[in-house]
Amino acid sequence: MTNELYTVLGMALITVIPRVLPALIHQGGLKNKVLQRFLSSIPLAALGALIVPGIFTVGGSWGIGFAGGLMSLLLAGRKLNIMVNILLSTGFVTLLLLVFS
Repeated sequence: MTNELYTVLGMALITVIPRVLPALIHQGGLKNKVLQRFLSSIPLAALGALIVPGIFTVGGSWGIGFAGGLMSLLLAGRKLNIMVNILLSTGFVTLLLLVFS
């Protein structure tokens, strides 16, 4: 097989695993504590991978994005609802962009 075929098969496998794994876990229950902890951290890691690059590229200035990320962390520390956190952080970044742009 060629390298391209191996690449496509690998990508297909990686795509199928997150879709099939929850169904398999739900049927028999997950006994392995290490695997359980690993799977519970996947949403947090995916969220971080999506958010962190955006923080440093907003408005062409890393400082505004960093301030927005810091605001979001502070709001999360106060245990606010996630939607309130998103709305307030987005409003804060928008205000900074209006003031400093």
